[in-house]
Amino acid sequence: MHPPHPTPHALAPHVLHYPLADRCLHEGRATVSLRLPRALQPVCVYVRSEPNNEELLSKLEPVGAHGPWERWSGPLRLNPADPVTRYAFKVVLESAQLWVSEAGVTPHAPERDLHFRWNPRYVPARWVWSAVFYQIFPDRFCDGDPSNNVSSGAYRYEGKPVVAKTWDERPVRGQGAREFYGGDLQGITAKLPYLQDLGVTALYLNPIFTSPSSHKYDTVDYLQVDPHLGGNDAFASLCAALRARGMRVVLDAVVNHTSERHPWFDRYGEALEPGAYGHPEAPTRGFYTFVKDGAEGGEDVLEAEGVVRSDDPYHGWLGVATLPVLNFAHPEVQRRVYSDQNALLRVWLRPPYRIDGWRFDVAHMIGEGPGARNNARYLRAFRRAVREENPEAYVLGEHFFEATPWLQGDQEDGAMNYYGFTAPLRAFLTGRDHRAHPVRVDAADLGAMLARARAKLPFEHQLSQLNLLSSHDIPRLQTELGGDTALHRLAATALLTYIGVPCLYYGDEVGLEGSHDPDNRRPFPWDAAWDERLRAHYRRLIALRRGSRALQEGGFAELYARGDVYAFARILGEELVVVVLNRGPQTRVALPLDALGRPATRLRSLFDGAEVAVEGVLEVTLAARASAVFCG
Repeated sequence: MHPPHPTPHALAPHVLHYPLADRCLHEGRATVSLRLPRALQPVCVYVRSEPNNEELLSKLEPVGAHGPWERWSGPLRLNPADPVTRYAFKVVLESAQLWVSEAGVTPHAPERDLHFRWNPRYVPARWVWSAVFYQIFPDRFCDGDPSNNVSSGAYRYEGKPVVAKTWDERPVRGQGAREFYGGDLQGITAKLPYLQDLGVTALYLNPIFTSPSSHKYDTVDYLQVDPHLGGNDAFASLCAALRARGMRVVLDAVVNHTSERHPWFDRYGEALEPGAYGHPEAPTRGFYTFVKDGAEGGEDVLEAEGVVRSDDPYHGWLGVATLPVLNFAHPEVQRRVYSDQNALLRVWLRPPYRIDGWRFDVAHMIGEGPGARNNARYLRAFRRAVREENPEAYVLGEHFFEATPWLQGDQEDGAMNYYGFTAPLRAFLTGRDHRAHPVRVDAADLGAMLARARAKLPFEHQLSQLNLLSSHDIPRLQTELGGDTALHRLAATALLTYIGVPCLYYGDEVGLEGSHDPDNRRPFPWDAAWDERLRAHYRRLIALRRGSRALQEGGFAELYARGDVYAFARILGEELVVVVLNRGPQTRVALPLDALGRPATRLRSLFDGAEVAVEGVLEVTLAARASAVFCG
């Protein structure tokens, strides 16, 4: 309950700005809006920007009242020298002031990095905001055509014979890349009814192009789907089947490096014409970086990070011999990867495939020679080429850490959100960081980590981040939680309701376990017992998300962050979704919904269907290690 005459500090949480709904660009003029409680009675309201790298306060005017709210609107001066304009609101009161930014409502001016960000000319891939992705490691999902399976001993990989495994065998550490289970694109096509029943609307596939390994991050031919996965015809059939169901697909673009057996490199002399390795005169020599080609320093160079010691030393990704790194300084590399009309990034965006985007593997490492010089230049060029083929294509980057520079409108739409979602949530639930080192993270820490990541991104990019609980590069959440499915259900609630695009890693929804690579790439357990309660939980949350515009593109507001409990709201127009996560014992919390402009409202509990009448504060009793979702 507020006192009879609310103070400015009591009213401060009521200030609301939802970027998608509260700003627009029309005929080159930018306008922003801010909603304030009428009882606040501001003396003046401004929007602060820096159109010439100098502070400018532009006055807002009241333009209409709705219940307890008053809407203030006015011009925002854009920075002509920077595509991204930073702005914040200054509310002047009789004897104080309030500032509104990504930091929330503060009594003093926030630092520039915490201002709202807007690139009004950025064109997002809006379809991803309503998508639910499902990541598939093709060799491990479903064997639809046993006739194309790899046979044991069919060839050698890193000097050892490849191994055909039965579906119920576990991957063996140190041998994962040469183990094959027979999963293929025909199997994915056959299981589309299962995925559609789950609620999935888009697939992200790990690499599918010709490669000697099972992970296929060492490409031999970028224009051919691996025959053991079904070849180009099987992929065309999968794409047609996906379109018939209204589903989409994003592929893995591994263009930082190739296989050592790619004809451009040809370490073992298998190509028709000599490749770069061992042949300084080869036309493709400059596609890669060799120590002997002008480098100085002798043993110091050989010991440098990333150098593969051999008869012809070269730079490999993290020093891995099978992954020689491409040098984008070479014009022919540029032409074949993105600039030519038949470049590899372009052809798969055309019929009969018409893929919906690319996920760029180790996007931050792509560039010119060691150190990835001019990385941003090439990511911008990739974006232009991809969007020329498909104006709605999703450009996704892989970054394990902060991806702010790549997410300002000119390079990527989103990143695999390890930094801004996966790592904070897993640390909160498991007490360990991504290196398995112990860490203490309570709800306040979780809120701060999430807010720090959001604050650096324009709102459209916040909506486009790919959120995940597990992937092929990290242990599965079910295993990290010690098999605690109650906490897994809590994490699934966060995944499907937090700001950004949810992505399920195949098998997570049925409780598939897996430690570090390659154990996190076990085959999908089609013939084993499933955790049906967990799967039903995922299905219910996916259905909620697909039917909720607030969850797809609504604003975000933290409601509670203390001890074991973290709560937030997603809001769009009159739609409100409240989410509460409790990692600890049974507890009861009070959530201030009046701070969202909802002094009185009715909400429905997603999990038990109960209706709740709220008068300013929502009182919630939470079971141990449980979550709650309320919709209204």
